[in-house]
Amino acid sequence: MQSAKILPYSSAPLTKAAPTPAQVMISLEGVSKVYANGHRCLTDINLRINKGEFLFITGASGAGKSTLLKLLYGAERPSAGQVLVEQHSVGKLRGDRLARLRRRIGIVFQDYKLIENRTVGENVAFVLWAQGYAPQEIRRRLIPTLNLVGLADKVDRYPKHLSGGEQQRVSLARAIISTPSVILADEPTGNLDVENSRQILRLLEKMQSLGATIIVTTHDQNLIRMGEIGGQRLNQLPVMELYDGKLFWVKK
Repeated sequence: MQSAKILPYSSAPLTKAAPTPAQVMISLEGVSKVYANGHRCLTDINLRINKGEFLFITGASGAGKSTLLKLLYGAERPSAGQVLVEQHSVGKLRGDRLARLRRRIGIVFQDYKLIENRTVGENVAFVLWAQGYAPQEIRRRLIPTLNLVGLADKVDRYPKHLSGGEQQRVSLARAIISTPSVILADEPTGNLDVENSRQILRLLEKMQSLGATIIVTTHDQNLIRMGEIGGQRLNQLPVMELYDGKLFWVKK
C-alpha cells in the first residue's frame, strides 16, 4: 500500500476552509460495521465531504468499499457511529423518510442492474415513475438526460442490444435523471475498457460541475491516473484508500 496518512478521528473536509453545517453533504462519525458472522468490515471511519466535492475511494476487492456506499444510502446500517447525509442520520431513517432521502442520491452500479425486458427509455424513466412523477414531467426530463449521456438515439433499444459502455451510460442516466445532490458510483468502470471508462468519468465530472457531490469507488489505480477530464486532471482529485477496515488519505 502507498504511504498514506490515516484520517484523524475528528475528520477533515476535502477543502481547506472550515465548512458550515449547511455546506457538509456527507459525514461519517466513528462508523464501524461488523456483520452477524463476526466479520469486521469497517472500523472507526471518520469522513466529511462538502457539497460539490469529488472523492475517489480505492481498495482491493472485498475491502469494504461497497459496504461504505451502502451505509450512505441506507442499504446497510452501522454497528457503531453515525452516518449523516444532508444532515439526516441515515441509520435512524425508516420507511418514507428513508425513501425521500434516497431520492436525493443517484447510484451507479458496476453490473448496471438494468431491466432486460424494458427499453433504454423505460429503464431510465422507471426511477421517476417509482417516485410518483407525472408522465409529462418524465417525458420532459427523459430525452435531455439521454442526450447528456449520448444515448438519445437508443431510447427504444433493449439492454441486450447495447455494448457494456452503453449499458453503463444507461445506468448513469438512471442515476442522474432525478437531479440528485449525491452520486455514488460503485466500481462504475470495472467492466469497461479505457475509452468507455473515460466517457463515464467525463460524465461524472460534468455532474460535479452542475453541483453534485460525487464518490467513486474503484480497485483500479490506473483509473485515477487517467488524463484530463473536462479541464480537471483526475490525478489532482482527492483519493482515499480502504485498507484493513480503515480509511487512509492517499492524496488530499
